[in-house]
Amino acid sequence: MDVHHVTATAEEFTCNAYLVTGESPTLVDAGAMPGVETVVAEYVDDVDRVVLTHQHSDHVAELDAVLDAFDADVYAYGEHPRRTHELADGDTVQMGDETFEAVYTPGHADDHVSLVSETTLFSGDVVVYNDGAFDDGSFGRTDMPGQSRNRLIESLETVLERLPASVDALYAGHGDPFYADEESVRDVIERALSRAKRREPKY
Repeated sequence: MDVHHVTATAEEFTCNAYLVTGESPTLVDAGAMPGVETVVAEYVDDVDRVVLTHQHSDHVAELDAVLDAFDADVYAYGEHPRRTHELADGDTVQMGDETFEAVYTPGHADDHVSLVSETTLFSGDVVVYNDGAFDDGSFGRTDMPGQSRNRLIESLETVLERLPASVDALYAGHGDPFYADEESVRDVIERALSRAKRREPKY
């Protein structure tokens, strides 16, 4: 299973959209970069599904363009006109060559889910490795209407509870991917949780 960052060349504000190749080519979030569907087409002829971590505009602005280019299903927790599969906590979805479990992780967004397999975590915006606020374990912003730091803290704790020890890669909606070496993915999440609990400001 390979993971390709298909919005890496964006000049506008966007999330990291990731194409997971393998048996079931899957796009995790569509991002907000015009032409993202062209980048996806450089790697695959077809996309089986688009899985949304949440529906903030930087994650879904180019969803229609992707779906117009590929006959893909849409998996999402929240309602969306083009959603084909509701994604509830504990549901599983095939992405690439692995099976991922959806973990409901609100706080940054009411419809937020993270996706975890035996080796990989797609965390959306609930936890990121680096984002300009913190360089080695950060968390989604909670200063906008409808967001909740307390609920985000609970979500970080839930991710830790359901994270297999074998997970060695973290792909977040912003910042760089993290690959376990001297530190583990769990270490990064625990550091983010500690900062969130101390009420350290993001911005």
